[in-house]
Amino acid sequence: MRAFVFPGQGSQKVGMGKELAEASAAAREVFEEVDDALSQKLSALMFEGPADDLTLTENAQPAIMANAIATLRVLEAGGMKLADKGDCVAGHSLGEYTALAAVGAFSLADTARLLKLRGQAMQAAVPVGEGAMAALLGADIEKATALAEAAAEGQVCEVANDNDPTQVVISGHREAIERAIALAKEHGIKRGVLLPVSAPFHCSLMQPAAEAMAQALGRTPPGAFWLPVYANVTAAPTSDPGEERELLVRQVTGRVRWRESVLAMAAAGAESDAGATHFVELGGKVLGPMIGRIAPEAKVTSVVTMDDIEALAKEI
Repeated sequence: MRAFVFPGQGSQKVGMGKELAEASAAAREVFEEVDDALSQKLSALMFEGPADDLTLTENAQPAIMANAIATLRVLEAGGMKLADKGDCVAGHSLGEYTALAAVGAFSLADTARLLKLRGQAMQAAVPVGEGAMAALLGADIEKATALAEAAAEGQVCEVANDNDPTQVVISGHREAIERAIALAKEHGIKRGVLLPVSAPFHCSLMQPAAEAMAQALGRTPPGAFWLPVYANVTAAPTSDPGEERELLVRQVTGRVRWRESVLAMAAAGAESDAGATHFVELGGKVLGPMIGRIAPEAKVTSVVTMDDIEALAKEI
């Protein structure tokens, strides 16, 4: 079984996609289409920066998607078809939208517009400075949950991302997150690190953004898709566009159950005739190490450069 997976926010960096655009007309077409959809030279921001502007949520989200889809289109231009070579797809947070675009649920232009709006809505949901997120290193989900409950003290402090067996991200009011960092060692957690993000994603403070996305997805619902998508909030596959629309709304405030999603995909692979699951990360090298810690028996390939693309094309 082969799963194609797509990275989330934090994987952006200045220069992303530039090599692909210089080497491939298929990649250039992706960046041009996204620029046109957003009426913005997002590609110039991706290739040249400045980093502060690229890191803004409303820019980072469509940029990460565009880079991953460009990687996929270069592979497809070389003859590799996702529908033939993949069994399922998944993405981390915004990467779920990329995954859906990859399997035909959204057009590229609609995906870019939805992610731009999602970034704006998430940023606007909480005044700057009132929210925060922290990575808990050396934490499993049980320890992280106990810490979040202890640190809340009437404020929001929730598990946002269950990334892998050694890293969980919490999100909520800044004061509560700072209390959690201070209490981390008492809860058997190596340490907590404040993340350089502009809003507290994937917690109940994001409810205004969830409502905005419900409206946006009502206007632009996902269509049929040709491979199942493992959804963040259920860690289970779906092939139903109506269900996926609801899951994308829930995802704004809900936990990214990445560890469980990988375990579910790996288990499905183990049950199939093909044996262990091969995970292919397109457009980043962020999910690969997480997958290695979650499912050490699985094969993982991260694809970013033209060399990576050529190596994968030969392999599969």
